[in-house]
Amino acid sequence: CRARCGNHGIVPSLSKINGKSSSSRSVYVWVGNSETQCPGLCEWPFHQAANGPPSPVLVAPNGDAAMDGVVINLASLLAGAVTNPFGDGYFQGPKEAPLEAGSACPGVFGKGSHPGFAGDLLKDDKSGASYNANGIKGRKFLVPGLFDPATSTCSTVG
Repeated sequence: CRARCGNHGIVPSLSKINGKSSSSRSVYVWVGNSETQCPGLCEWPFHQAANGPPSPVLVAPNGDAAMDGVVINLASLLAGAVTNPFGDGYFQGPKEAPLEAGSACPGVFGKGSHPGFAGDLLKDDKSGASYNANGIKGRKFLVPGLFDPATSTCSTVG
């Protein structure tokens, strides 16, 4: 476990446009396998937390805790890649260790969240799964809160 569920960054690239060489930067997002890479961190709240107070493990909305963990990590990293793609966009704190839109709100999924408690969430009556976002064809997801600079708080969808 490397204490990271994924990251985003930039890759310099060379390309030819109209026969002329051009250098540019491409943004990437990488998310690891939550089942094998730090499940207590990357799969929480669908896995017992690696640190902090013990709390009940939630039922994953799509029946696969590892993939639902990937959804959470991907959503947070995409928010960071969009708002701070080249390391000079929106972030708080030092540039070497920035808190971004998603990383400023770890473990925040619903109202009343605190360490070890994901917050007040919707619950699927049939499966018992916890979620805060509805997708197409009845799919349910748990997506992380994002920092809202207008209110200086973590904002959630649920």
